[in-house]
Amino acid sequence: METPRQPPPSAPATEAAAEAAEFASGDAGPLVGIVMGSESDREVMQKAATELDSQGISWEMQVMSAHRSPDLVAEYSKSAMSRGLRVIIAGAGLAAALPGTVAAHTPLPVIGVPLQSRTSVMGGLDAMLAIAQMPPGVPVACVGVDAARNAAVLAARILGT
Repeated sequence: METPRQPPPSAPATEAAAEAAEFASGDAGPLVGIVMGSESDREVMQKAATELDSQGISWEMQVMSAHRSPDLVAEYSKSAMSRGLRVIIAGAGLAAALPGTVAAHTPLPVIGVPLQSRTSVMGGLDAMLAIAQMPPGVPVACVGVDAARNAAVLAARILGT
């Protein structure tokens, strides 16, 4: 788990905010949320955090599953804007429901990172198609398979840094 650089000054009101605050990486609050469906995705998604650090952009990181913890995903997504987030990077493999679920609950830009796993179809093609083929009204940007660094670069451009 990531160690927060400084604890938040007051207790967050919701479970999602509390868990997100645990991973906050800056004093003024994070600008980018990095979420992933499984702890096994952390190594790849850490590349986004490293890139954001190199650009001086604050971030938070959390594991949440669209399938195993859908209420947490909804609460996190709905509260993201009010907590100061401006972009969310969501990594997911297989059915890759996390980026679309996040986008369904927030007006913020969501960048999906398709992730491959040992059970992926054609090296993550299943996740890439699931993220790229969102229904109308639920936009999700999609970077390449395991391209968490590119997601962070895109987030920085969205933020105008």
